[in-house]
Amino acid sequence: MTSAPVLTTERLIMRGWRDTDREPFARMNADPAVMEHFPAPLTRAESDALVDRITAGFDRHGFGLWAVEIAATGTFIGLTGLSVPAFDAHFQPAVEIGWRLAITAQGHGYATEAARRALAHGFRDAGLTEIVSFTSTTNRRSQAVMRRIGMTRDPADDFDPPALADGHRLRRHVLYRIDAATWSRAS
Repeated sequence: MTSAPVLTTERLIMRGWRDTDREPFARMNADPAVMEHFPAPLTRAESDALVDRITAGFDRHGFGLWAVEIAATGTFIGLTGLSVPAFDAHFQPAVEIGWRLAITAQGHGYATEAARRALAHGFRDAGLTEIVSFTSTTNRRSQAVMRRIGMTRDPADDFDPPALADGHRLRRHVLYRIDAATWSRAS
């Protein structure tokens, strides 16, 4: 489906999307536990539309959100990668790193492992100078991944995404950053 480069880690394959990924991805996006830190679970149509936007992003940018599978089993477990946020914010223009994994894949270090590989691709292959990541203040697990991959937070950068109304439980977001020089020193 996409022209995405295949990236590998010790345990994972990060690859372009296949039509066979749509059903497990939709199931994952409909799971309230997976979507706890998102505004709402996605319908099948919304999930398929997201896959379509992801695949178009690879063609447009040369990077994107890879489908992630466990190398030993071929089991699809979610996505990890780079995207360009589609809203105005003080840190724009930017490239964001993000991840979303099935509940059964959480807690095994897969998000950190895949995110490290995505950072390497972003800085080494795509020539990016900075990568950001953001999430709601309540999403402690993703913030821990951000710190493990070397990102840092300045509370002055925290923000409210324009799509979330005042008073929404996820309104306040934290912003983490890492630049190419910092990544290079740590690699």
